[in-house]
Amino acid sequence: MAASPASAQTVEVAEAEREGEDILVTGVRQSYRGNFRLNEIPQAIATIDEAVIEQNNILRLTDALDLNASVVRQNTLGGLWDSFAVRGFAGDENLPSGYLVNGFNAGRGFSGQRDVAGIERVEVLKGPAAAVLGRGEPGGSINLVTKQAELGRSFGTASLQYRSFDTVRAEGDANIALTGNLTARLIGYAESGDTFRDHVDQKRWGFLPSIGVGIGSSTRLTYDFEWTRVEVPFDRGIVVLNGDFGLVPRDRFLGEPSDGDTVARATGHQLRLQHDFSDRWSLLVGASHRDTRLTGASSDAETARARQKLFVDGRSLSRQRRTRRYTSEHSVVRAELSGEFETGTLRHRVLIGGDFDYFDTDQFFTRYRGPVVTATTSDQAGYVLDLQNPVYSRWPVPVTAPITDRLDVQRTMGAYVQDQISLTDRLQVRIGGRYDDFLLRVDNRLTSVLGRRKRSRFSPQAGIVYELSNPLSLYAGYGEGYRANIGADAVGNVFEPETSKSIEAGIKLSALGGRLTGTLTVYQLDKSNVLATDTLNPGFSVAIGEARSRGVELDVNGRLPGGVDVLLSYAYTDAEARSRVLDPNFSFQIEPGDPLINIPDHNLNLQAAKHLTFGDRKATIGAGVQYVGERNGETGTDFKLPSHILARVFGQVDVTDGVELFGSVTNLFDEHWYANSYSPVWVQPGAPRTATIGLRASF
Repeated sequence: MAASPASAQTVEVAEAEREGEDILVTGVRQSYRGNFRLNEIPQAIATIDEAVIEQNNILRLTDALDLNASVVRQNTLGGLWDSFAVRGFAGDENLPSGYLVNGFNAGRGFSGQRDVAGIERVEVLKGPAAAVLGRGEPGGSINLVTKQAELGRSFGTASLQYRSFDTVRAEGDANIALTGNLTARLIGYAESGDTFRDHVDQKRWGFLPSIGVGIGSSTRLTYDFEWTRVEVPFDRGIVVLNGDFGLVPRDRFLGEPSDGDTVARATGHQLRLQHDFSDRWSLLVGASHRDTRLTGASSDAETARARQKLFVDGRSLSRQRRTRRYTSEHSVVRAELSGEFETGTLRHRVLIGGDFDYFDTDQFFTRYRGPVVTATTSDQAGYVLDLQNPVYSRWPVPVTAPITDRLDVQRTMGAYVQDQISLTDRLQVRIGGRYDDFLLRVDNRLTSVLGRRKRSRFSPQAGIVYELSNPLSLYAGYGEGYRANIGADAVGNVFEPETSKSIEAGIKLSALGGRLTGTLTVYQLDKSNVLATDTLNPGFSVAIGEARSRGVELDVNGRLPGGVDVLLSYAYTDAEARSRVLDPNFSFQIEPGDPLINIPDHNLNLQAAKHLTFGDRKATIGAGVQYVGERNGETGTDFKLPSHILARVFGQVDVTDGVELFGSVTNLFDEHWYANSYSPVWVQPGAPRTATIGLRASF
């Protein structure tokens, strides 16, 4: 478990040094990073690596991100996308959170929750880095570094596991050296089974190959392919009435089983060329393209109080019938030159780059909505389900009508430059900036209204690092950010871009020869033109003006003497609205000081793992605990999700040469907990105690 240095090669070398192993570097450089040691970067960075993910038997990106306290869960569209906030800020709650894949903007769209198969490590790049990254959130960006073809080597793994709720999963990873300069890495997975939710089963599969080509001794070409599919019923979770979280069991499904699965698909391509001019200068050029599609129907609890019979009799749930056909297309082209030179006694390490980003999302959404509830309103008209004694398929399927038929197109061009200057052996300063020019078009086909907004902005960045001693460094950073808000509100107004200012300072530790690293950080982020969900018009957003987040973070990561791996991540986050805004549909009033949705004040993850040897058999045993504090469960109201504590244990042992038995139990004490919420009638319960056992073979 290592906090990430600046490049893939640096990470591999650092990990090998900790283990006392020889290393052959066969990886590729990472975008936006340059060549820096961890304690030289004026930014907090945390890494969740493959070993930690594997130890915990994690399958989804959402669960992996739980290991870092700065990242918290947000609304997941009925379990159909990844949505998270970093340092209190989530971006647009009606579009999935964007993340980077090998430095490319590649996480937007409707591809279902990301599987961890094919992921080498998850980098949480915190703080004011938007001047280089461009369209990321000011709280930070998530970069997924994928498992890529390693030249000149042949190796692989295959695993089969069984999990609670009759879930079976098979996974394979084979790196095959076809020639000395041509390697194919074939990664695939398939998963099928039930869940703890009634009537909610799932099927998932993916194929994620990577091809690596060496051209001479200084050029490398890498092509990655993504082909995935998720089939799962759309599930808004449970309802909570007057603070009673026990109103219905956590396994009770409140939709209609006859709606069938919602299906999410993704097809993606990445092509990257790395050329090293010398040991000081390197060029990265690449392009990516990704298509996604989500289709299906659902029966969801009505969110408007006037239309919800539950608030009248306490057991009759009025629902909406909905259908979705969402598609997206995302293309990115980027180039980056990194290198270093001297001017007199000053050492300069520079990044110079540019990118073009095209994203469109086509949303066709239909809905049946029952009437305002009165004494004479029939249950059929309200499409009602009895919470205590649900009878599914009781009513004819309501006829839906289009309420959204919209194409949003975002085109962004940007250029950036960064120079980190070593003034002395101990003091370094970083200056940089990014210029963005973007165009947003919103074509509302229902109203025949075409919205358009064109803006440009320069975002500066600055930082300073001072090495107090060999293990300790002080740092501070400032950055401004700029991100287009996709879409328009319920009445057709195209949103202004979101802007931000971020400042942070902290101290970094690198001890035990680099085997133990840590960062203590304080920060403040301010944003304007912030969006929140529109409670009366799900699928739409509303501008709430300004918001602020400030807090303290502590991350400690590494290996102690005696073969004990430790991971400690704590975050105190104070995230709140800073404007007084009345929703245009009069659904809620936002006041300055109102907390942002799904953001706890306190979040903690602690884990320890001990490496053992029984004869000639290696083994690992470990345990972890996560604490998530109370948090707001609905924008503009006082509805709260309770705090929770989740414990987990895990272990693995070599049963024979090349074969490993592994297992884990999560939510060890079967805590009732709630992952996220949109409103009191859309609350996602967390999974009960879940056990996994499996075999993994390697060659």
